[in-house]
Amino acid sequence: MSDGHRPIIIRRKKVVKHHHGGSWKIAFADFMTALMALFLVLWILSTSSDAQRASVASYFSTPLVVAMAGGDKSSASTSAIPGGGPDPVYAEGEKMRIDLRSQGRSDEGQNRLNRLRQRIEAVIAADVRLRELSSQMRMDITREGLRIQLVDTERRPMFELGSEQVAPYMRELLRTLAPLLNELPNLLSISGHTDSLDYVSGHRGYSNWELSSDRANASRRELVAGGLNPDKLLRVAVMSDRVPLNDK
Repeated sequence: MSDGHRPIIIRRKKVVKHHHGGSWKIAFADFMTALMALFLVLWILSTSSDAQRASVASYFSTPLVVAMAGGDKSSASTSAIPGGGPDPVYAEGEKMRIDLRSQGRSDEGQNRLNRLRQRIEAVIAADVRLRELSSQMRMDITREGLRIQLVDTERRPMFELGSEQVAPYMRELLRTLAPLLNELPNLLSISGHTDSLDYVSGHRGYSNWELSSDRANASRRELVAGGLNPDKLLRVAVMSDRVPLNDK
């Protein structure tokens, strides 16, 4: 075969292009994150006061000291950064409104109890027979509400000796108090007390516990008979001689 008739052979070779990889995407994401962080820092600085910025600077300069110094937990934190200034988007106004309403209700209830106490004192002072019992009645305002204590004296016991039978003047006092107690904003608790002397008479096994229970329930019945709304009663407690009341 002559040189002029030689066949031309073309070999096509597939060249694989080199892959550039995704490292540029990671670098770009880091750059965008840094930009966003810078934007947030500039925004916080523009909306915070000098004192708040000083607090943030103090936290980052001595973070361990701030952490050990105590303070609110993160769940109750009002700071954008723990130990720093307050969060610009924290809804402090709603919390303050709730606190003010609670404080208002507390003050209103306190004033209502004071007015009721004054009314009871006026009613007792206006009745000659009940006025003699004023030395046996003490009233004070506690965290639970208005507390009224009726205590025995040697000259004028409230119950028959060793019995749950209510003395006549005690019955009159309880029935006079009953309508006034309906005005209490909270529920009513009655507790029965006795002295520390052993109860030796009566049925076997009957002790100061049973006696104080019977006396408390006898007082409850007299209050209801005098007009107390039964729904105002929360509980009848038995104290026996465990919580003595001072009669002085």
